[in-house]
Amino acid sequence: MILEQEAVAAADAAAASVQRKGADQPPVLVYEHVRKVYGDFVALNDVSLQVNKGEVMCLIGPSGSGKSTLLRCTNALEKLDGGKVSLDGVALPEAESEVRKVRQRMGMVFQSFELFPHKSALDNVAMGPITVLGMTQEAARARAMALLEKVGLATKAANFPANLSGGQQQRVAIARALAMEPEVMLFDEPTSALDPETVGEVLNVMKKLAQEGMTMIVVTHEMSFARRVANWVVVFENGAILEQGPPTQIFDNPQVARTRDFLSHLGWEG
Repeated sequence: MILEQEAVAAADAAAASVQRKGADQPPVLVYEHVRKVYGDFVALNDVSLQVNKGEVMCLIGPSGSGKSTLLRCTNALEKLDGGKVSLDGVALPEAESEVRKVRQRMGMVFQSFELFPHKSALDNVAMGPITVLGMTQEAARARAMALLEKVGLATKAANFPANLSGGQQQRVAIARALAMEPEVMLFDEPTSALDPETVGEVLNVMKKLAQEGMTMIVVTHEMSFARRVANWVVVFENGAILEQGPPTQIFDNPQVARTRDFLSHLGWEG
């Protein structure tokens, strides 16, 4: 146990020596000693992190290690049992009316697409700006069409979800989140429910967003995406941070033995 703690401390020291993207500006998100429990199960235990502006942070680790829970705590879908999360230096509020305002600043894409089945792709994307932002239908639909074009689905604007592939539905979901003009995009394993042949089209949209400078937190099992696109990678296990650092460290020279074991079990060879 002592050796493992020393390894984690060494990994933290190595990560701290790296100049991160956006480090010259105040962080967008800060997690301080975050704790979340469900009965006797500790989902998150003393998690401290920061996300810089324009940074793509990928959260990786075994299933059930706390990655998705942290994402849900980020926009207050889950209430903390300890610690705090701050957005632009302000702790997340507790009043539901204020929480809704914060959520408008964070777009979230889930594993399931959660599109309205009785609305077209265009109307699914336009709905938020109309109902939440108060945009006119004409302006919202124009924004929605531009975003569908951005994700490569302009020709599918009139299609209902049942007539779209899983990858197409997930791209509509991304466009819907972008329609609210968020400051941060949260992705909770966005490709886990997709057929292998449609994974790439979703990851390509996410890569494009990263190249445009969108601040992103991505829970993913797609190691190649994390290696190529992330600026910072955080490895979770048992609700705690095992190791964090740039992708070159995590994938090519992990400092903690458990990180090496996790990656080797996924067949990762660098």
